[in-house]
Amino acid sequence: MHEAPQSGDARRPRVVLLHGIARTSASLRRLERALRAAGFATLNIDYPSCSKPIAALADDIHPAIARFAERDAPLHFVAHSMGGLVARAYIAKHRPARLGRVVMLGTPNSGSEVADLLRGFLPYRKFYGPAGLELTTTPATAPNALPAIDYPVGVIAGSRFIDPVAGLVVLPKPNDGRVSVRSAMLAGMADHIVVKTSHTGLPRHAAAIEQTIAFLREGRFQPR
Repeated sequence: MHEAPQSGDARRPRVVLLHGIARTSASLRRLERALRAAGFATLNIDYPSCSKPIAALADDIHPAIARFAERDAPLHFVAHSMGGLVARAYIAKHRPARLGRVVMLGTPNSGSEVADLLRGFLPYRKFYGPAGLELTTTPATAPNALPAIDYPVGVIAGSRFIDPVAGLVVLPKPNDGRVSVRSAMLAGMADHIVVKTSHTGLPRHAAAIEQTIAFLREGRFQPR
């Protein structure tokens, strides 16, 4: 977990960053640096994404977020991939008093057909754990079972892929190689945008970073 040193006004808007499954806070460092340069205080959390169900992961991150949210300032969330589902589960159970806006980058809000395909394989189940089994498109799994949103969400989806099998055969097009643009969309979202990058490239992509900051500031993405 990495909390950036604070300086200046304690009312600076604050951003919790949540990485995806089998990733770490390091995968969001470029995005974190850009947010800090734009005037946001940041909390970039590491959490054991492959060891517990999504609801339990949301409980695990609560103490750190509760401490970070103690200042009198808006609290935003920026999340990559499964981190967006963790954010949704967290807000449903531990909603911050000064909840601001949420940006999701490549979050499988309706599940992923890649998880559908791989969930029956033992190596997948062992590596990705309980949360990995919740990423499917079936109605009972976490993405589809989470409550409807009633807060401003901006969705950024990718439209390029590296893995030709997943990108061309498994996933509906367009997709980022792990999540389709269609699955990233979320009923009730305030805005959405598609950028030409892969799933892993989303948090490092210059346009995605620029649009993340725009949504946190204005509640909408910049016209392109």
